[in-house]
Amino acid sequence: MNISVVIPLLNEQDSLIELHDWIARVMLSNQFSYEIIFIDDGSTDDSWKVITDLASQDIHVKGIQFLRNYGKSQALHAGFEKAQGEVVITMDADLQDNPDEIPELYHMIKAEGYDLVSGWKKKRYDSVLSKNLPSKLFNWAARKTSGVKLNDFNCGLKAYRLEVVKNIDVNGEMHRYIPVLSKNAGFSNIGEKVVQHQARKYGVTKFGIDRFLHGFLDLITIWFLSRFGKRPMHLFGALGFIMIAIGFAFAFYLGLDKLWINPQGRLITERPQFYISLSTMIIGTQFFVAGFLGEIILRTKSDKKRYTIKGALNLN
Repeated sequence: MNISVVIPLLNEQDSLIELHDWIARVMLSNQFSYEIIFIDDGSTDDSWKVITDLASQDIHVKGIQFLRNYGKSQALHAGFEKAQGEVVITMDADLQDNPDEIPELYHMIKAEGYDLVSGWKKKRYDSVLSKNLPSKLFNWAARKTSGVKLNDFNCGLKAYRLEVVKNIDVNGEMHRYIPVLSKNAGFSNIGEKVVQHQARKYGVTKFGIDRFLHGFLDLITIWFLSRFGKRPMHLFGALGFIMIAIGFAFAFYLGLDKLWINPQGRLITERPQFYISLSTMIIGTQFFVAGFLGEIILRTKSDKKRYTIKGALNLN
């Protein structure tokens, strides 16, 4: 199979038929073998009914229905698990991503050897204050922190080699950082393509300004995990050593001063250096304990089920 199109969605009943027909036209005109995997992330409208109808009419359509809303990352994770195409294309269901971009994205993966190609919505039809400016700031911070030189991390239109999606773990709200997860997994040949962004035709956006705050917090998380996720003691142990060293340095100074330099001076417990020494040694010990606990949790953790599937269509 050439292409798997993975489409997470929430309450997009009005756009699904048009999106399906558009994708089918592109696939037919380019003679691609393909599948379309819709992941209904707990929709409360008739999205699942529309997907069911499409699946009954088109063998290329497959569907996954979550019991409730778990988030876009979990929806992508479920779609990636079921994808079988040589190239996996992700796009949003709101018709703001253009299926006509699929052939070129496929070509960049297969012919040019990219592991991942991310879309760049250079010209956007979103609100400048609520989405465009925060998005530019967010993308700048992501580039500086991750070292991945992309202009638009959060574009839903992306293409992957199948091996990439089978070897990354998308969880929490990490869908924004799939290129970073891919780089950390060893898939570093990452490209970018300017794609057409279209104005929303139906419904309303599911994302508010708070997503950018969550995005920055997730950026800190992925920075930590990429550097210390496998060996937390490397961070906490180093911080603990520094704090304990500071504590012992103050303690040594206080002892030296009291025994030889100024024996008649104030009691050690009356000097601020004593409390600095005591506090830093306690904090340093806590850092060491945090590092040990992190190592123990890392070695004993078991994978936890992150979502519950209510229904499935045409899946093997």
